[in-house]
Amino acid sequence: MKKLFYLLFLAGFTAQAQQQAVRFVRSGNAQKVDVFVGKQLFTSFLYPDTLEKPVLYPLRAANGTVVTRGFPVAPQPGDPTDHPHHLGLWFNFENVNGLDFWNNSYAIPAEKKAGYGWIRTDKILETTNGPTGTLAYHANWTNQQRDVLLEETTRLEFSGTAQQRIIDRYTTLKANTTVTFTDAKDGMLGLRLAHALQIPETKDQKFTDDKANVTIVKGGTDKVATGNYLTSAGKRGNDAWSTRAAWCMAYGKMGNDSVSVAIIDHPANPNYPTFWHARGYGLFAANPLGEKAFTNGKSAKNLQLKKGESVSFRYRVVINNGAKVLASAQLDEVATSFAKKRVAMHK
Repeated sequence: MKKLFYLLFLAGFTAQAQQQAVRFVRSGNAQKVDVFVGKQLFTSFLYPDTLEKPVLYPLRAANGTVVTRGFPVAPQPGDPTDHPHHLGLWFNFENVNGLDFWNNSYAIPAEKKAGYGWIRTDKILETTNGPTGTLAYHANWTNQQRDVLLEETTRLEFSGTAQQRIIDRYTTLKANTTVTFTDAKDGMLGLRLAHALQIPETKDQKFTDDKANVTIVKGGTDKVATGNYLTSAGKRGNDAWSTRAAWCMAYGKMGNDSVSVAIIDHPANPNYPTFWHARGYGLFAANPLGEKAFTNGKSAKNLQLKKGESVSFRYRVVINNGAKVLASAQLDEVATSFAKKRVAMHK
């Protein structure tokens, strides 16, 4: 009887999930592509060199609620102003041949920029409208002299319903020289959550990166933050950080709705299931190459590519709004579906 009820529940959930048409609008020379689901603007793909990396920003739930932090591009009242490199949804890493791609931003002094990498998008390869919209691009991971370490080819697939938005990201990195990803805490698929989806914290917190740069995250008492984390392994709240799981979900109240943002790992990814770099202050990241950092040095996951070799990463992001957050069983079903999906990766 319980199984029958669950099957009927899933059937009802699927019946409500009528996909809406996705379309893209390119903004001339602004290095920006807007993504619409139905009549609603979902997100924008931003790729000017001034951002140090391409991003999807902001991300909106189907009801229009912005689920990513506004700072530093469009700060909102109450936005934390720490970590200016946390913008929308992005993909990079802290240590590639010694260059820090993750922490690079306008806040790095010019005299220190040589230690940071840049991801420069040079070509939009495809934009295809439809029930599932596709945007593909090519980018180069470079040093400050524009020497290319890696060529990136990424395919973004967007879809949505009246209560849900989905992004499937497929990225292949091809080495232009011998490249080593040295195990590091900060990587790889990152998302900075809106203030309301932070875990409530009244005390200031101090974080130090591998270059001994200290960042203070201010505590707050404004009662806006209502967030929490849950992983497929059952870890909740701050206990999700540094643990492994097939998926992790951030959730909370935004206005009258319950809103959830889930990131789903794929079994074909390196070091599956990924470690979760999920901080209560709003950094939400999947990092399969931070094993040493997350296990207190018990093991490490360094990745090396020789010239011409490549590695691929696949992730799904699910944003949901409604009376209740997505149940674990629903996310398990979405993860199973994603795991079965076969997509040709660029070589």
